[in-house]
Amino acid sequence: MIISMYNLIDGKKTASLIKLEIAAEVAQRAKAGRKMPHLAAILVGNNGSSETYVNNKVKDCAEVGFKSTLVRLNNEISEHELIDKITELNDNPDVDGFIVQLPLPAHITENKIIEAINPDKDADGFHPVNIGKMVIGLPGYLPATPYGIIELLKRYKIETSGKECVIIGRSNIVGRPLSILLSQKGMDATVTVVHSRTKDIQSHIRMADIIIAAMGSPGFVKADMVKTGAVVIDVGTTRIPSSESKSGWRLVGDVDFENVAPKCSYITPVPGGVGPMTRVALLRNTLLAVRNK
Repeated sequence: MIISMYNLIDGKKTASLIKLEIAAEVAQRAKAGRKMPHLAAILVGNNGSSETYVNNKVKDCAEVGFKSTLVRLNNEISEHELIDKITELNDNPDVDGFIVQLPLPAHITENKIIEAINPDKDADGFHPVNIGKMVIGLPGYLPATPYGIIELLKRYKIETSGKECVIIGRSNIVGRPLSILLSQKGMDATVTVVHSRTKDIQSHIRMADIIIAAMGSPGFVKADMVKTGAVVIDVGTTRIPSSESKSGWRLVGDVDFENVAPKCSYITPVPGGVGPMTRVALLRNTLLAVRNK
């Protein structure tokens, strides 16, 4: 059986609604003469995807009334020099939250950089202190992409309690934290995490009521892996060459959207699904930071 009409989970539209909510709170802060939220970003090098992403974050800040700062650094910067820049932002009382855009050049250890960020200004929610709070259910800054996905599921009223959820990918940025959030009280999903070493990965995916694809492998999830009526969240964003676009490339996800979508009850597109929600999660984390001051 094929479902002829699926529901598109519109991350762009949902993020726009959340930005209106944030902007209303920021306007109230301004009216009361209180501090305006300030989100900063450090961008190392000139990775095309990172450039696009950070520029969109700057636009997001302008839309909701945040102050924003973009610190551009060259690709040859040393690990020590980058940590010095992070320390400057840690010590700047006007900056409420900031991110260091990943990926970083190969000569820089990402974990060292993440750990150098003040956990109270950790807009991405990657610091071990914030991950630890998340694991035991304490309030804190949630990892941005998992936060955005949870918000999409809630706003589309997608039932997670008792549902079989399969997450494809075990990264510290998406797969691992998302598996924890989905299994916590209030979400109550039964979560399986599959990865490159999983035997017969397709058999696990076929059992899923909710599939979250976060492995960075274009078109990996095929129609024969998805049961009828499943909810599919596509986190993948890979640039592939395209003669049909001005840029010479287009974004594709981890899901074969054209063939998978007709089998789904709900599905996210790429682009326009999870990406805008990740960015709006940064705004929410920063707003929480300024509230906490």
